[in-house]
Amino acid sequence: MEQPPIHRWIKTECGRAMYAELATRPGLPARLRLAWFVLIAALRDWRLP
Repeated sequence: MEQPPIHRWIKTECGRAMYAELATRPGLPARLRLAWFVLIAALRDWRLP
């Protein structure tokens, strides 16, 4: 089974779980928080294999 493309940027299990939780929330504030989370998580996980 192929992984979602976001798993290329978010590499930790806890980060992936938080992404899945945030992605299910409706509304504009939730989408902004999701975008902010992805940006920060991708920067933090950048050096991980």
